[in-house]
Amino acid sequence: MKEQPSELRLDNQLCFSLYAASRQVTRLYQPLLKARGLTYPQYIVLMILWQQDGLLVGEIGKRAQLNSNTLTPLLKRLAQQALVTRERSERDERQCHIYLTEKGKALEADCSCIPQQMLAQTKMPLADLQQLKILLDGFLTSQLDAD
Repeated sequence: MKEQPSELRLDNQLCFSLYAASRQVTRLYQPLLKARGLTYPQYIVLMILWQQDGLLVGEIGKRAQLNSNTLTPLLKRLAQQALVTRERSERDERQCHIYLTEKGKALEADCSCIPQQMLAQTKMPLADLQQLKILLDGFLTSQLDAD
């Protein structure tokens, strides 16, 4: 049997490690978010709005790295859950601001325990996770700068 070149081995691929780690993190979040009626992408959008309410849809998409095909139905579901409202911009009716409702604002307190629960589930030292985040942020920045 011919030996596969090492550069083509799956366990040598950065992309697979990132993919598998992302899936695992999402899997760990799932029960925590499901108990609150949220999906992981909805949680990301809510965290963005908890940080800065009233953003334009395009700005939310940029920060969450979600395209409009994904973001539009996600925002509609959040509105159906009475977590956000959509308001047309007075300056440009083509643009829409997203605002948290009182229910959406209250959910922030309920979700405040999630990061600590996730930290416990990873079973990794905090210093290692902080270093991993720094490295991943650097990787993402270098890729965004290249675009």
